Amino acid sequence: MRPRARIRTLNIGPRPVLSVGLTNNFWNDLYHQSMTVSWPLFLAGAAVVFFLLNATYALLLSLGEQPIANAPPGLSIYLLYFSIETLATVGYGDLHPQTHYGHIVASVEMFTGLIYAAVVTGLIFARFARPRPRFVFANVMTVSMHDGRKTLVVRVANARHNYIANATAKLWALRDEVTAEGREYRRFHELRLERQETPTFILSWSLFHVLDETSPLFGMTRRDFETTDVSFVLSVQGRDENFAQEMHARKSYSWRDVRWEAYYSDIFRETNDGKLLMDYTAFHDVEPEKVE
Repeated sequence: MRPRARIRTLNIGPRPVLSVGLTNNFWNDLYHQSMTVSWPLFLAGAAVVFFLLNATYALLLSLGEQPIANAPPGLSIYLLYFSIETLATVGYGDLHPQTHYGHIVASVEMFTGLIYAAVVTGLIFARFARPRPRFVFANVMTVSMHDGRKTLVVRVANARHNYIANATAKLWALRDEVTAEGREYRRFHELRLERQETPTFILSWSLFHVLDETSPLFGMTRRDFETTDVSFVLSVQGRDENFAQEMHARKSYSWRDVRWEAYYSDIFRETNDGKLLMDYTAFHDVEPEKVE
């Protein structure tokens, strides 16, 4: 009888994808799980492992004949205290091994504690050292006239306002297509952006894809977007000058997130004293396109 396959839910694009048939459990990729899990779960997991290790060595010590000096007989909780002090390399001195068996167990536990401390320290450092951009993507995309041409527009902002050098952006469209043989595929199409690179990305960045004859979306209407289940993936990356590391972020949109005959609200305005103000409270707002 074949074992029951595990079903995983993958968030690829705007709609979830179910995956089945691959062997992938927690222990097969422990490093990846430790790096991607949330901080509360990571710390809770580290605490659980720490307790289980100490409980295991306390149980081993309880099998010996008074292996720990000054430990009241019959009270295993003191063996747990001694195990915690040993694994944490504290060693207060009140409790200490007094038999060969106690010394052997304590020595093995010290070695385990060194490895555990090194692993946890390395994981914590890796989690802190991993660069995390703070890019803000607009909640929706717009289709409106820009420079006399129908254009798909999406904008992104750098919430940190730090210098992101040599920033690049790429936009892909995914849609259902049928080949000449009648097979249905979901294909990627890279959408050419008018300005997909910028020397410095500090504030806001609007990305334009002209829906002309060279565009894979040329001639498509709102109804076509729906029937072919069009979705989009926007990827932005650049080099953070403060940390000298590459930053990367992406955002997915579905055809439901496209606002037709609309444009983004202006977030730039001038104050009374002549300064330029960026109003991020209107960053996600759109307005209907003006028809003249």
